[in-house]
Amino acid sequence: MAERPIDEAGADAALEAFYGALADDDAEELYDRAPCGYLSTTPDGTIIKVNQTFLTWTGYSRDELVGRTFAELLTAGGRIYHETHYAPMLQMQGTAREIALEVVKAGGERLPALVNSVLERDDQGVPLVVRTAIFDATERRRYEQELVLAKRRAEDSERRARSLVQTLQQTLIPPEPPEIPGLEVCGVYRPAGAGDEVGGDFYDVFEIGPQRWVVVIGDVRGKGVEAAVVTAFARYWVRAAAVRHAEPSRVFEVVNEVLMRHDIDRFCTAALLRLQRTQGGWQVVAASAGHPLPLLVKPGIRARAVGRPGLFLGSFADPVLHDQELLLEPGDVIVLYTDGVTEARRGEEFYGERRLRDAVEKEGIRLKDRVEGLLEEVVDFQSGSPRDDIVIVGVAVPEPPPYRRQTPEAGDFVR
Repeated sequence: MAERPIDEAGADAALEAFYGALADDDAEELYDRAPCGYLSTTPDGTIIKVNQTFLTWTGYSRDELVGRTFAELLTAGGRIYHETHYAPMLQMQGTAREIALEVVKAGGERLPALVNSVLERDDQGVPLVVRTAIFDATERRRYEQELVLAKRRAEDSERRARSLVQTLQQTLIPPEPPEIPGLEVCGVYRPAGAGDEVGGDFYDVFEIGPQRWVVVIGDVRGKGVEAAVVTAFARYWVRAAAVRHAEPSRVFEVVNEVLMRHDIDRFCTAALLRLQRTQGGWQVVAASAGHPLPLLVKPGIRARAVGRPGLFLGSFADPVLHDQELLLEPGDVIVLYTDGVTEARRGEEFYGERRLRDAVEKEGIRLKDRVEGLLEEVVDFQSGSPRDDIVIVGVAVPEPPPYRRQTPEAGDFVR
């Protein structure tokens, strides 16, 4: 049955009577007209005295309540709680405070209540009487229900946001780089923290013509859905501009122009490689827009940065950008990465460029193992909880398989 509101006129009258009794120092009136319900019961819970306030709230007469037990006025769940928790607590500790129960009114409606009780004993410790104060918790219950609903709405919103994040991550980061004849590509992505929040780091590998490919890596400032939207925006325009412009710097100029025109309050850094296959290797044109320069590793030679630093995108009308050409030969490796690698921290110590160069210079292992090993090392350096997103992309020209020649003397194959 729906709950009826308390008779406001009756409540106001009771309050006025209480204040009148307070002015006259009438103890009986103070008890009877108090702004809370008062019950006196025997130790077994039988009601022996009740004030007028409680009678007004519940709609009972005094004769209807005296002689009944307090537990009889509770809901079924309340009676169970009374027997298993409330009554034992009162017997053991002598008090029970702020117990939330529901009192069933004379008409069957429920009155949410907070109950405080004290068990009085004689000098020998024999229980004498239980004094109980009952407070109307209707407004508190309504507030608690609103909080529960708000919490559920927030949880639902969080689930929807997490689903959106996962969808965005799937669209921003290719699950596996494409297979490119004559070229190995490996990319890994690790979001910051527990990995449940989308960030602004991304990479992409796509074809723009016969034996012509583009590898791009980027980092949009900030995290969350807003950063992810800008990331998707920048990635789309990189793809569109790379088809029409041969120079990576010109691709970045188009992206910068679009970001400026749309007044997006987030800047973006990026590094781009344009690769075209040649006889014996790959011709590469590289450019960087405020992004860490890629590292080129040749067999037996220390890693070195590729390209020249340029300005990041989205903040300046005419950013200074540069292109650099190089030739990738068999055995060469280029590693692109975001600042979540070098700026990874353990206390006050950074992972840094020295560790990065040591990791990418490892020889005798597959490109995939080299890239995934670097990611694992950076994450472990931060005790498994990265402070920033991490993206690493490796590009390598595989060495030709060792040839074998047949010797006429032996008649078998030797190296």
